[in-house]
Amino acid sequence: MTTTPTSPKDTATPPVSSSTNVNVSAEAGGASIWTATRVIALVFTVLEVLLLVRFTLKLLGANAEQALVSAIYGITEPLVGPFRGIFAQPEGTPIVEIATLLSIIFFVLVAALIVAIARAVTGKRTGSTA
Repeated sequence: MTTTPTSPKDTATPPVSSSTNVNVSAEAGGASIWTATRVIALVFTVLEVLLLVRFTLKLLGANAEQALVSAIYGITEPLVGPFRGIFAQPEGTPIVEIATLLSIIFFVLVAALIVAIARAVTGKRTGSTA
């Protein structure tokens, strides 16, 4: 049996273990919160686009008897209804529907708030020592 002399550099480093501890749950948690915030953002983006389409149709004076226009008005009416009457609307056919603009702003803010809360609650905790 032959032995080889070791240099001081070799003895200073600790032996490396062949097994590695991989923390998979941290990445899985990060992926799940990313997915949740993306789904939340997608739902609110669809609502906001429908409201923008409604605003554009009202602005351009679309025929409310047409099936597509009627469907968009019907889908978005429950979203716009709570904002009616906040500001006085001029008599006659409204050119700019203020209630729709207010609902768009409201849903943008609510979406941002929900995403921020979801990230804050489920995000990584820094500063904790084990």
